[in-house]
Amino acid sequence: MEVAKVAIVGYGTIGSGVARLLLNNSERIARYAGKRVELVRVVDPDLKRPRSYALPPGLLTADLDSVLDDPEIVAVMELVGDAESSRSVMLKLLDSGKDVITANKTLLAEHGAEIFKRARRVGRSIAFEAAVTGGMPVVAAITECLTANQIESIHAILNGTSNFILTQMEENDSEYAVALAEAQQCGYAEANPALDVGGGDTAQKLAILAHLAFGARVDWHEIPRVGIDVVDIDDVRYARELGYTIKLLAVAELVPEGLELHVSPTLVRHGTPLAEVRGAYNAVRVVGDAVGRVFLHGLGAGQMPTASAVVADLIDTIIGRSAISFRTLNFWPADVESPVPLRDPAKVPSRFYLRLNVDDRPNVMSEITGILGRHNISISSVIQHETEEDSSSNAVPLVIMTHTSPKGDVADAMKLIGQLACVHPGSVRMRVRD
Repeated sequence: MEVAKVAIVGYGTIGSGVARLLLNNSERIARYAGKRVELVRVVDPDLKRPRSYALPPGLLTADLDSVLDDPEIVAVMELVGDAESSRSVMLKLLDSGKDVITANKTLLAEHGAEIFKRARRVGRSIAFEAAVTGGMPVVAAITECLTANQIESIHAILNGTSNFILTQMEENDSEYAVALAEAQQCGYAEANPALDVGGGDTAQKLAILAHLAFGARVDWHEIPRVGIDVVDIDDVRYARELGYTIKLLAVAELVPEGLELHVSPTLVRHGTPLAEVRGAYNAVRVVGDAVGRVFLHGLGAGQMPTASAVVADLIDTIIGRSAISFRTLNFWPADVESPVPLRDPAKVPSRFYLRLNVDDRPNVMSEITGILGRHNISISSVIQHETEEDSSSNAVPLVIMTHTSPKGDVADAMKLIGQLACVHPGSVRMRVRD
């Protein structure tokens, strides 16, 4: 059988999983690839750190040139964690004539146009299924399986760390800090979790999905986003009482006014598929004009789920499918304007959950509802629990659910409400998804 020689650059958690699959499942991979796939180099600058999978002697090296200068290596899995280092390695690999598979979503979100332009110039391909939702094949679903459709909307849970934390808060009544510490202990959260809990990781993935589904060219930094680090256990409890659970939701929705994009903690109604996504799982709900609703659910990160997607991309690359898709779909074309304008975030309508800390005295409600009324914001329901007669606090929580209103009107109203003497600092506003 013909042999295809391949290499891995970056031998951390994901690289170890990829090597495990290639070396332990060689016969099955050969059956699908039509060639015997031989792993001949694994490159990493640190040769001594412990790994979860021990390589056969002679594979591990710190010498990237041993891959760049070997014309027999046809494809390389670039699994370097840092985006800038990944960019440098990626460009070198392409220039040396290698097809590349990557799992680095930050690389695509930050440098997609540059690296894809280089790949087209040198006649190579880039495959990146693992970069968005790990082992869940959403890239293939959008760019291959659903291409007969005009995608109308994407609603997704794209960050397993955030979903794990929110699940712990809901199921165990844990405070945010406690749930975050547990996520770190379980290996779901980094020591510095800011990119995950602040919504940045989700925004990067949403920017990639928006490009694949709608052709949008958007800087992920410009996507309106709020992370879960603003979610308080009281909000989780009130959401439960109202029949909702809080999820960090990524939304891309095409409407006549343009493309709506945002990332934010959102109250999702109990019993709907997205509300039932637990732990470190991801989910993507896609609506196409022909197929209707499609729901994908699975582990969006982790060693073996991500390795699964990387090896699947490698097989597609060896067969030649990736090269055909790469040429035909023209990802991140150079100097091409986005075919769809972005909708003004202030005009995007939604229902909202509002939690205010207010003085426990008469006329507070009328002051607040007066401002909401002047902004044409209609109230759907109100929760204000009775306070204890002997309570020493003069502040009580007031929860309001609105009917659908433009985000900008609600934001303007909340700004004025926050200036009222009867309203204490710490007001919360979240979207509601029914």
